[in-house]
Formats: sequence, structure tokens, C-alpha cells
Amino acid sequence: MKRILITGGAGYVGSPLVRKLLEQDHLVSVLDLFIYGEDVLPKHKNLKLIKGDIRDQSLLTSILPGHDTAIHLACISNDPSFELNPNLGKSINFDAFKPLVDISINSGIKRFIYASSSSVYGAKSQKNVHEEMLLEPGTDYSRYKAACEKILLEYNNKDFTTVVVRPATVCGYSPRQRLDLVVNILTNLAFHKRVIKVFGGNQLRPNIHIKDMVEAYLLLMKVPKEKINKKIFNIGFENQTVENLAKMVKAVIGNDVQLKKEPTNDNRSYHISSKKIQQELGFQTKFTVKDAINDLKDTFEKKLLSQPLKNENYFNVKKMQSINLE
Repeated sequence: MKRILITGGAGYVGSPLVRKLLEQDHLVSVLDLFIYGEDVLPKHKNLKLIKGDIRDQSLLTSILPGHDTAIHLACISNDPSFELNPNLGKSINFDAFKPLVDISINSGIKRFIYASSSSVYGAKSQKNVHEEMLLEPGTDYSRYKAACEKILLEYNNKDFTTVVVRPATVCGYSPRQRLDLVVNILTNLAFHKRVIKVFGGNQLRPNIHIKDMVEAYLLLMKVPKEKINKKIFNIGFENQTVENLAKMVKAVIGNDVQLKKEPTNDNRSYHISSKKIQQELGFQTKFTVKDAINDLKDTFEKKLLSQPLKNENYFNVKKMQSINLE
């Protein structure tokens, strides 16, 4: 049994991760602003919810002792949300990071897992983008992710294991649902509007099913520290063009769905290799993009989401615009 603190544990990936950890009888604390509500997490005797800001160093100092593992998921997520308020984004995604790591060490945290992003590579022409390649982040969001990686990996403490993950775009159903990620966007539009607009189409996007993403974090928690310390792992197993993703969605949702191609100036293309985590840790995915589409279809058919085309809780930018976070 581990004592785990998850920043951003009420988020899209955090909420199913918390459930899995509780199933495995771990003691879990979640530090989150709970912008999307506390009901995304279950009530459980082994779960402690802490409403607070990762920029609050006195709060961190009071809550981190007693935990042995920290999983840092909290951030202003993705470029569009970050660009709404770059100063806010920097303060949360970058300025708060080193104090969090320092306080974690001083509080006795033994293992620190950091969620970076595969966007740190920038647009690459090479077919297999691996962990040793030069980082060329093209946005402030990805630049600060890369900068935090560097900070974390410079810590050299035999009692403090650090590991960085660079996830692909996650897809599928979550208790804290997002419908502003590419597969989820396409599936939502196909199901409810029967039309998908594809802007461009040839851009590659790496993807990973949310259940596999959760399993990756569980693996990184339990493998011997010698296998992961000061290492970086890509996690994403289906590099698909946006047009192919749209065709996959149509195949699942129905042949009556229309695909409409539109020109775009945004031809950013990302693709990653995840051979390292397969070879070094034996990680294998169990789910596919098609599974994620089917999961979302089932969710929509059961009407588990309220107003999926309009509800701001499913769209990070809309939600950030409606609140006054400073």
C-alpha cells in the first residue's frame, strides 16, 4: 500500500487514475482546484480531497508529508487554454514547479512522476520521434513543459526517484469528460451532428486510450526505481492522420455521417515512438482508438453526459473563459 498525492487528480486522466489506485487499496490524496466539481471522484475512506492551488507553498508544505509518491498532473492543459492567459499559465505550469519539487523532497516523497507532453518535440519530419531527439517546442505551453522536465531531471538524490512521461493525446471516456481532444471532438460531432469537419487532414496525431494511460502511471509507480530514475518515456501507440481518425469515427458511428474537408493554416504534425517503454518496462497497450470511439458512443447512447455539444465542463477553453482564475 502506497500513500500517493496526485495534483490535478480531479482531471480527465486523474479521475480514472484515482479510482484504479483506490481499487488497489492505496491511500490517495488529491490536490485540485475542483473547477469541474468534486463529484467526478468517488466518496471513499482511503481518499482525501484537498481543495487548493499548487502555487500555495504553505499548503504544499502542510499536505505533502506522509506521502511516498507524487504524481504531478495539474496544469493549464493544452495550448488553447494556456494562451487565454499566458501569465496564469506560466505561474501554474512553470513557476510553481520547482517549489513543488523542493517541498516534495523535504517532505519525504520518494518517487515523483511528472506528466509532460509529446508536444515538446515540436513538428518533426522523422518517422519515429524518440526520447533522445532534440526538443523544439513551438508554443509556450510546450516550452514550459520542456523546461520543467529539465528542472526535475537535474535533481540528484538517491532517495528521490524522478521520471518524466510524454503522453500522446488521450482519448476515451472519463468521469471528468473532455470533448475538446481530437478523437473525442470527432466522435461527439459525428454522433450528435452527423457531420465531421476535417481541417487539413494529413496532420499526424499520436493517440492513447485513457485506460492505457492510467495503466502506464500504475506501472511507473511500482517498477523498481533503477528502471525509471531520471528517465523519460513517450506514451502513445497510434500515430494517425486526422483524416484517418475521422474515417475511423465514421465507421463506428454510422455511414450516414458526412466528412467535410476544410483547408487550414495549422499543419502541425506530431508523431512519436513508444518503443522505449515497451522494451525497458514491458508496457503494452490493451486498448485502441476504435475502443475509445466505441466507449464514447456508448456514453452518448446512454445519455450520461449533459448537453455534450454545449456544456462548458467538457471544453477547457470555455470553462476557463467563464471563471476568474488568477
